[in-house]
Amino acid sequence: MQAQMLAPAAVLVVWSLAMLFWTAFTRFPAMKKSGMDLANAKPGGRGQDLEGVVPDKVQWKSHNYAHLMEQPTLFYAVTMIIALMGAAAGDVTAAWIYVGLRVIHSIWQATVNVVSVRFMLFIASTLALLYLAYRALVLTLFA
Repeated sequence: MQAQMLAPAAVLVVWSLAMLFWTAFTRFPAMKKSGMDLANAKPGGRGQDLEGVVPDKVQWKSHNYAHLMEQPTLFYAVTMIIALMGAAAGDVTAAWIYVGLRVIHSIWQATVNVVSVRFMLFIASTLALLYLAYRALVLTLFA
């Protein structure tokens, strides 16, 4: 059951990289259109510096990529713990639910970005993560 537990984490890694490329493929043309010249960009510039420079809809992809570097780090940790300790079928299901909701959250944020819907997707995925964290705790404390 180790591979089945690790597969959702691998899929989320690939999805995160897809979001990185989506960010780049929309951001660079928007930067060019705004008249920015990367060769003459100020040293130390960051993605946040583009707020208000490129359209918000372009920035939404970057915002989501940043989100994928935050809470999912906990997901990767609990996935590894559960895989090492012995995953049950419910653990694998919860991991796939988490990943599915994060992918839907990404697509929603990158395209429509109505915050009330995005927040509900975030809460639902967090509940799946909470279950996984509980399982990791039980598997390790009572081993």
